[in-house]
Amino acid sequence: QVHLVSSGGGLVQAGGSLRLSCAASGRTFNSYIMGWFRQAPGKEREFVAACSWSGDNTYYADSVKGRFTISRDNAKNTAYLQMNSLKPEDTAVYYCAATYSSYYSSPGRYDYWGQGTQVTVSS
Repeated sequence: QVHLVSSGGGLVQAGGSLRLSCAASGRTFNSYIMGWFRQAPGKEREFVAACSWSGDNTYYADSVKGRFTISRDNAKNTAYLQMNSLKPEDTAVYYCAATYSSYYSSPGRYDYWGQGTQVTVSS
């Protein structure tokens, strides 16, 4: 069992940066693939980034590649999403999630979800 709490969202101007955090409780945090998803109003939840249990392998949606960086600190039971060069189209509620599945880009494969944190990018 893993309980996830995400934080770090806010309002930022286009071109700015934010770092999201996802704090996990549970002894098996380092066994899970960690992912970040986002959902804008009226749209489906979409994959943003994922990170293997070791942090050595990372995966990104094309729309954020080169701007966002996912990482994790297993000693702190925390995953991060560093977001740079933010654009208005990045505005959404961002969710962290945990899975054992290798289908890291599919939200249906994730077992645990954080509550979401709002990111708003103004133009």
